[in-house]
Amino acid sequence: MKIGLLIHSFSGNTLSVGTRLKVHLEVQGHRVHMDQIIDANEDPKSNRPVLLTHIPDLNDYDVIIFGAPVRAFSLSPVMTAYLKQISDIENIKFFAYVTEGLPKPWMGGNRAIKKMKTFLGMKNASILDTAVINWSSRKKETQIDSMLNRFSNRIGSL
Repeated sequence: MKIGLLIHSFSGNTLSVGTRLKVHLEVQGHRVHMDQIIDANEDPKSNRPVLLTHIPDLNDYDVIIFGAPVRAFSLSPVMTAYLKQISDIENIKFFAYVTEGLPKPWMGGNRAIKKMKTFLGMKNASILDTAVINWSSRKKETQIDSMLNRFSNRIGSL
Protein backbone atom coordinates (compact mmCIF):
# COMPACT_ATOMS: atom_id res chain seq x y z
CA MET A 1 0.00 0.00 0.00
CA LYS A 2 1.28 3.47 -0.87
CA ILE A 3 0.98 5.83 2.09
CA GLY A 4 1.43 9.59 2.16
CA LEU A 5 2.43 11.06 5.49
CA LEU A 6 1.68 14.79 5.24
CA ILE A 7 3.02 16.79 8.15
CA HIS A 8 3.02 20.35 9.37
CA SER A 9 5.47 20.76 12.25
CA PHE A 10 6.81 23.91 13.84
CA SER A 11 8.79 22.69 16.85
CA GLY A 12 9.70 19.30 15.40
CA ASN A 13 7.49 17.26 17.75
CA THR A 14 4.89 16.41 15.11
CA LEU A 15 7.64 15.59 12.62
CA SER A 16 9.40 13.29 15.10
CA VAL A 17 6.16 11.32 15.62
CA GLY A 18 5.72 11.18 11.84
CA THR A 19 9.24 9.81 11.41
CA ARG A 20 8.53 7.05 13.92
CA LEU A 21 5.26 6.26 12.15
CA LYS A 22 7.02 6.12 8.78
CA VAL A 23 9.60 3.63 10.05
CA HIS A 24 6.91 1.54 11.77
CA LEU A 25 4.81 1.31 8.58
CA GLU A 26 7.83 0.54 6.39
CA VAL A 27 8.74 -2.36 8.67
CA GLN A 28 5.19 -3.62 8.02
CA GLY A 29 5.99 -3.61 4.28
CA HIS A 30 4.27 -0.40 3.20
CA ARG A 31 5.72 2.24 0.91
CA VAL A 32 5.63 5.53 2.81
CA HIS A 33 6.45 8.98 1.50
CA MET A 34 6.69 11.73 4.10
CA ASP A 35 6.15 15.30 2.94
CA GLN A 36 5.84 18.59 4.78
CA ILE A 37 3.26 21.33 4.44
CA ILE A 38 5.26 24.54 4.65
CA ASP A 39 4.24 28.13 5.36
CA ALA A 40 6.38 31.06 4.17
CA ASN A 41 6.05 32.59 7.64
CA GLU A 42 6.44 29.94 10.33
CA ASP A 43 6.23 32.38 13.24
CA PRO A 44 3.20 31.20 15.28
CA LYS A 45 2.94 34.63 16.91
CA SER A 46 2.61 36.44 13.59
CA ASN A 47 -0.73 37.82 12.49
CA ARG A 48 0.18 37.53 8.82
CA PRO A 49 -2.02 35.22 6.74
CA VAL A 50 -0.72 31.75 5.95
CA LEU A 51 1.10 31.52 2.62
CA LEU A 52 1.74 27.90 1.73
CA THR A 53 5.04 27.47 -0.11
CA HIS A 54 4.82 23.69 -0.42
CA ILE A 55 1.49 21.97 -1.02
CA PRO A 56 1.74 18.17 -1.19
CA ASP A 57 -0.47 16.42 -3.75
CA LEU A 58 -2.89 13.80 -2.42
CA ASN A 59 -3.57 11.85 -5.60
CA ASP A 60 -0.61 9.47 -5.51
CA TYR A 61 -1.63 7.61 -2.35
CA ASP A 62 -3.98 4.87 -1.18
CA VAL A 63 -3.78 6.11 2.41
CA ILE A 64 -2.96 9.55 3.77
CA ILE A 65 -1.98 10.35 7.32
CA PHE A 66 -2.09 13.98 8.39
CA GLY A 67 0.02 15.19 11.31
CA ALA A 68 -0.21 18.68 12.77
CA PRO A 69 0.40 20.61 15.96
CA VAL A 70 -2.23 22.20 18.13
CA ARG A 71 -2.00 25.98 18.29
CA ALA A 72 -4.10 28.19 20.54
CA PHE A 73 -6.27 25.22 21.58
CA SER A 74 -7.12 24.37 17.96
CA LEU A 75 -5.69 23.04 14.71
CA SER A 76 -2.56 24.72 13.36
CA PRO A 77 -3.51 27.55 10.95
CA VAL A 78 -1.09 26.07 8.40
CA MET A 79 -2.89 22.69 8.35
CA THR A 80 -6.22 24.52 8.33
CA ALA A 81 -5.18 26.50 5.22
CA TYR A 82 -3.97 23.31 3.54
CA LEU A 83 -7.16 21.36 4.24
CA LYS A 84 -9.32 24.26 3.04
CA GLN A 85 -7.59 24.42 -0.36
CA ILE A 86 -7.64 20.73 -1.32
CA SER A 87 -10.29 19.57 -3.78
CA ASP A 88 -12.87 16.82 -3.32
CA ILE A 89 -11.31 13.49 -2.46
CA GLU A 90 -12.56 10.00 -3.10
CA ASN A 91 -11.12 6.50 -2.74
CA ILE A 92 -8.38 7.54 -0.31
CA LYS A 93 -8.36 6.40 3.31
CA PHE A 94 -7.40 9.04 5.90
CA PHE A 95 -5.87 9.01 9.36
CA ALA A 96 -4.82 11.97 11.49
CA TYR A 97 -2.86 12.82 14.59
CA VAL A 98 -2.02 16.01 16.42
CA THR A 99 0.62 16.88 18.98
CA GLU A 100 0.01 19.35 21.76
CA GLY A 101 2.10 20.74 24.57
CA LEU A 102 -0.65 20.56 27.15
CA PRO A 103 -1.21 17.35 29.12
CA LYS A 104 -4.85 16.51 28.24
CA PRO A 105 -6.59 15.95 24.86
CA TRP A 106 -9.47 18.24 25.82
CA MET A 107 -6.97 21.13 25.98
CA GLY A 108 -7.02 21.58 22.20
CA GLY A 109 -6.19 18.17 20.75
CA ASN A 110 -9.79 17.00 20.49
CA ARG A 111 -10.84 20.30 18.91
CA ALA A 112 -7.99 20.07 16.37
CA ILE A 113 -9.03 16.54 15.36
CA LYS A 114 -12.66 17.67 15.08
CA LYS A 115 -11.59 20.49 12.74
CA MET A 116 -9.66 18.03 10.55
CA LYS A 117 -12.72 15.78 10.36
CA THR A 118 -14.93 18.74 9.47
CA PHE A 119 -12.66 19.98 6.67
CA LEU A 120 -12.25 16.49 5.20
CA GLY A 121 -15.99 15.88 5.49
CA MET A 122 -16.57 18.99 3.37
CA LYS A 123 -14.35 17.35 0.72
CA ASN A 124 -16.34 14.07 0.77
CA ALA A 125 -13.74 12.23 2.82
CA SER A 126 -13.57 10.88 6.34
CA ILE A 127 -10.89 9.96 8.82
CA LEU A 128 -10.70 6.28 9.84
CA ASP A 129 -8.66 6.79 13.03
CA THR A 130 -7.09 9.59 15.02
CA ALA A 131 -4.66 10.20 17.85
CA VAL A 132 -3.75 13.04 20.18
CA ILE A 133 -0.20 13.04 21.52
CA ASN A 134 0.20 15.13 24.66
CA TRP A 135 3.84 16.17 24.60
CA SER A 136 4.10 17.11 28.28
CA SER A 137 2.32 13.99 29.52
CA ARG A 138 4.21 11.18 31.24
CA LYS A 139 2.14 8.88 29.00
CA LYS A 140 3.48 10.42 25.78
CA GLU A 141 5.46 7.31 24.75
CA THR A 142 2.47 5.07 25.46
CA GLN A 143 0.26 7.38 23.37
CA ILE A 144 2.72 7.27 20.48
CA ASP A 145 3.11 3.47 20.64
CA SER A 146 -0.67 3.05 20.77
CA MET A 147 -1.09 5.24 17.70
CA LEU A 148 1.64 3.38 15.78
CA ASN A 149 -0.01 0.03 16.47
CA ARG A 150 -3.61 1.16 15.86
CA PHE A 151 -2.81 2.94 12.59
CA SER A 152 -0.67 0.09 11.24
CA ASN A 153 -3.24 -2.56 12.21
CA ARG A 154 -6.04 -0.62 10.61
CA ILE A 155 -4.02 0.05 7.44
CA GLY A 156 -3.03 -3.62 7.30
CA SER A 157 -6.70 -4.62 7.28
CA LEU A 158 -7.66 -2.34 4.35
